[in-house]
Amino acid sequence: MTLLLTVFAAVISTIVWYKKENRKEYALSALLYMFWGASLMWLIDAIVSFAKEGAAFFAPQEGATIEETVINQQNFFYNQMNDIYLGLAVIALALIIWVVIVLIKDPKHLYRKPKEQE
Repeated sequence: MTLLLTVFAAVISTIVWYKKENRKEYALSALLYMFWGASLMWLIDAIVSFAKEGAAFFAPQEGATIEETVINQQNFFYNQMNDIYLGLAVIALALIIWVVIVLIKDPKHLYRKPKEQE
């Protein structure tokens, strides 16, 4: 789920980067690098996990009894929710870092006066 969330964020930020004319002023490329880098990281993680676990990577394990099966399915659901929270936290962190970068660059000169051109 983290992979899916970061890929969506990367695609959306790529579309915004492509449409904006002043992309350099707002450091949109930094946002792209963060989202595509996270997507690549989780893609490699998913490939390695699938190589180790096989098809069990995508489904909860079946238990010896019905109770164990239900517990495994609940654990699978909770793990998916944890992945969603992790993906959202990574997106939020990347956006916070990007906002700090934009505030430092100050493209609209709200915090410091522009350098006078000679």
